[in-house]
Amino acid sequence: MPQLEKQAIRSSLKASSWDGVFAAIFTSITGGVLLSNFLLQLGASPIEIGMVSSVPMVVNLLQPVGAYLSERTTSRRWYGIWIYAPARLLWLVLVLIIAWNCWHHIESHTLVILTLVMVLITNLMGAFGSASWLSWMAALVPQKLRGRYFGVRNSATSLTNLIGVPLMGLGISVFPGGTIQGYSLFLLLGVVAGLMSLGCQLQMADVNPQQQAVLGNNQSLSATKIKDSNPPPLTGSVEPNFLRFMFYVMCWAFAVNVSAPFFNLYLLDNLGIDVRWVTIYSSLMAGASLLMLVVWGKLADRIGNRPVLVLVGILVALTPLLWLGTGSNFVCVWVWFPLLHLLMGGTNAAIDLCNNNLLMVVAPKNNQASYFGTVAAVAGVGGALGTTAGGFLAEFVEYGGLLGLFALSSVLRLAALLPMMLVQEKRSQTLIQVMRSLLPIKPQFVPIPTLQLVSRSK
Repeated sequence: MPQLEKQAIRSSLKASSWDGVFAAIFTSITGGVLLSNFLLQLGASPIEIGMVSSVPMVVNLLQPVGAYLSERTTSRRWYGIWIYAPARLLWLVLVLIIAWNCWHHIESHTLVILTLVMVLITNLMGAFGSASWLSWMAALVPQKLRGRYFGVRNSATSLTNLIGVPLMGLGISVFPGGTIQGYSLFLLLGVVAGLMSLGCQLQMADVNPQQQAVLGNNQSLSATKIKDSNPPPLTGSVEPNFLRFMFYVMCWAFAVNVSAPFFNLYLLDNLGIDVRWVTIYSSLMAGASLLMLVVWGKLADRIGNRPVLVLVGILVALTPLLWLGTGSNFVCVWVWFPLLHLLMGGTNAAIDLCNNNLLMVVAPKNNQASYFGTVAAVAGVGGALGTTAGGFLAEFVEYGGLLGLFALSSVLRLAALLPMMLVQEKRSQTLIQVMRSLLPIKPQFVPIPTLQLVSRSK
């Protein structure tokens, strides 16, 4: 692959940041709290809500197929356009179905099923492009700047969610025709934003997967020669390290998704909190992510992604326990839930950012899209199993219901961090080095005059 000029890289990264902004508007409407509230208004059950959350993870099984197909094309840009444009335009069908419901009443459960089908089809189509997009970004973003760049890009995405989600939630709740019609109007807006994000991708420098594969093979051969002449300090080959990372991703996705899709359900259904409050909480998460992403990106560039994942992962694992004992009282609604969402937004930002960056490091350079697709498929299996298990366990009220599910998720998250302790990352500090740098008090040696030592010996 020819070396891109600095100006081409700079303009591509700027276009990619705008792509993230418009894509954030699209995904916030076609998923998350707005979609969950729409389904709850239709009378969807916790299992059906869990299914909506698990579909994007299940379809990741197709990412290796999408990676295989993308490697046989000659353009990352146009491959993504042909994948994502139909997937986003298809949401217009749901807009038409909701409009049809205004004149010819459709049974609520039928509309739930149609929405589930739409979520499944569009995510199936989108799954074919994810690995190719990540490989495209890996080629455009220099390795030394990945933490900072993706921190800034994700901050822009979080700012969009911070402002957009509560405004759209308010607009849906006060829409004269009702929340269902209000959601259809904003869904139309989301499709337009999704197409605008694809327009930004057209401004990015294209990458030929064929040339990218040749470059990766040459780098692998050079690394093999260096390894034979001067073995690196890390033990084991790249493949076992990649497998350990993949196992961690699967375990972590399962543990997190046992409870993650049901926090909003707990607020909206169990506690009966208005959707406007829930969207404000989601915006607080986005705001915390906005503030912390740049910090996490710079920290990951300095100490490595692995120590950040371990240390912050412990805090993320303990977070579900903080939901125990909550209710719809004044203190929880105005103080505790906002603080919880600030904590979740700040810590989850580190996990998402460092997981992607570490994947780019541990994945072999040749045919990277295939490795990215494999990891996404494994994460999808783990996440879908976690969401499905959480949906069924939430039905057992005698075992604590959703609160018991939160406690179980905390234990599973701590256990899922164990495989990460075995993953190796070049240029990252050890946990001992990081902990020493964090200690506020360090041992200091006080000089003692030689004459004083002699007098003491006498």
